[in-house]
Parts: sequence; structure tokens; C-alpha cells
Amino acid sequence: MTLALPIDPEANDLLNRDPLALLLGMVLDQQVTMEKAFSSPYVLTQRLGRGLDARSLADHDPEVLVALFAQPPALHRFPKAMASRVQEVCRVLVDRYDGDAAGLWSGVADGRELLRRVADLPGFGRQKAQIFVALLGKRFGVTPEGWREAAGGYGDADAHRSVADVVDAESLRRVREYKQQAKAAAKAKTAEG
Repeated sequence: MTLALPIDPEANDLLNRDPLALLLGMVLDQQVTMEKAFSSPYVLTQRLGRGLDARSLADHDPEVLVALFAQPPALHRFPKAMASRVQEVCRVLVDRYDGDAAGLWSGVADGRELLRRVADLPGFGRQKAQIFVALLGKRFGVTPEGWREAAGGYGDADAHRSVADVVDAESLRRVREYKQQAKAAAKAKTAEG
């Protein structure tokens, strides 16, 4: 089980071997394509000239980090906000998990605890936390008791709702269709109200 997005193979490799890269990809996965979000940790390592380290990122000069995020092509459409968010998440990792991103999910008692830990991160609402729990369970073997229930509909075995369900071009197409339908339904609901 691994993540296989249609991005640079080296970016996929980084996501599959570095828990911090995976987590930062999820941090960045909003208002950009999932390909952009999950390839940006790899681009960041290139710009830093070294691997990702939560302590180093937490302590990084904020202005320098923003400049790294904003350098063309920008790592996100909101480079300043997302550089700050990455620092905030890394500070939580340092404070609670000794700087180890995998500590976020290591040794959890059950899916509810895993969801709570993820949802406690800056920028992670319930939906984003559920998607990350599903991603950990479906692609990385992090399957404490009750993880599917904690992930909600994103944990369904046959779902095509998020990055957790992407294994090839066809599954990516189905995830995109689901997201378009969900967006259209939300827009219609707003128009009714």
C-alpha cells in the first residue's frame, strides 16, 4: 500500500517514505489541486537543499520560509498563509510528538484518538482530519480499531472521495467527479437558502 499520484516519481517516493512530507501535503491540500499540494513537499526539499525536518521548519525564519513558498512556481496559491500554517503544524509536532510526524499516529488506542490528534492540528477541520485518517488507513497501513468509522465516508472501502482513494488515473477521475458533484450540491444548497 502506497500513495500513487500523477506527480513526479521522486515526489511520490518522498510522500511514501517521509511521514512529514505526507502530512505537509495534506496541510497544503486546499484550494489547489491535490497534485500541486502533494508535490510541494518535494519542491520544498529542493528549495531548502535538504530533507524536511519539523524542528528546522518550526524554527525557520518566517520571512525566508514565505520567500521559499512564493518563489515561482509558488508552492501554493496562498504562499504566505501556507508557509505560516506549515510552521504552526511543525511547532505542534515538536511540542507534542518530539518533532516526529509519525508520532501523530503511532501508538493510538483507536480511530477516535487518531481522528482527535489529527483534528487538533492547525488548519485541520473534521473533514480534512477524516480524509487524512482515511489516507493513513488505506495507503499506509495505519489501521487502529475503528479507523474506518472515524474517517466517516472517506473510510469506506469502495469510496472515491479523496486523495486516500487515488491509485491510478481512473480512480483519480472518479475522485474528481465526486468532488465536482459535491461542490455542485453545496452550491445548489446555498442558492436555496
